[in-house]
Amino acid sequence: MALNSIGSIFAMQIKKHNFMEDTNNLEEKDDQNLSNHEGEETNGEDMAKDNMEQEIENLKRQVEEQKDKFLRLFAEFDNYKKRLAKERLELFSMAGKDIILEILPVADDIERAVKASIEADEVETVREGLGLIADKFKKVLEKRGVRPIDAIGSVFDVEKHEAITEIPVQSEEMKGKIVDEIEKGYMMNDKIIRFSKVVVGK
Repeated sequence: MALNSIGSIFAMQIKKHNFMEDTNNLEEKDDQNLSNHEGEETNGEDMAKDNMEQEIENLKRQVEEQKDKFLRLFAEFDNYKKRLAKERLELFSMAGKDIILEILPVADDIERAVKASIEADEVETVREGLGLIADKFKKVLEKRGVRPIDAIGSVFDVEKHEAITEIPVQSEEMKGKIVDEIEKGYMMNDKIIRFSKVVVGK
């Protein structure tokens, strides 16, 4: 009886010991699993942080590239504006170059005519030379679309003529008409560029 009791107690002690070992083993496994899980989380966070830093570096590089492109485009556009302004200035300063080159030969003829008139004995010769120069100049103007406004004998028109004064006329037909022209008017491509200054009959 006493042996049975001792055996039971001993068996219980063995079971208790085994239970404690199992419990310790389970706790060790739980600790190891927890440690492994925490390690995985740490590794995941490190990877995410590395990826984020890499993404930030990529974005910074893209921003720098775009900034460089913008600066180059801005510099090119600024140079284009300066070049365009220079070309426009040159265009305005040389706008009348062609017409001047065509008028210069006429100016040369006038200068020669003046010199010739000093030594000329016949007025008719000088007159013919001046007539030729006038015709030459008229052709230069016509080539540019410039033509004189007909005035003398026509009805006074405020759209074309500028009345300097009025004078009495004997003929009823000339009343309200232009009897003299002080300064010739001109049109360029059917647009008035200078009014005729005239004397009107009354």
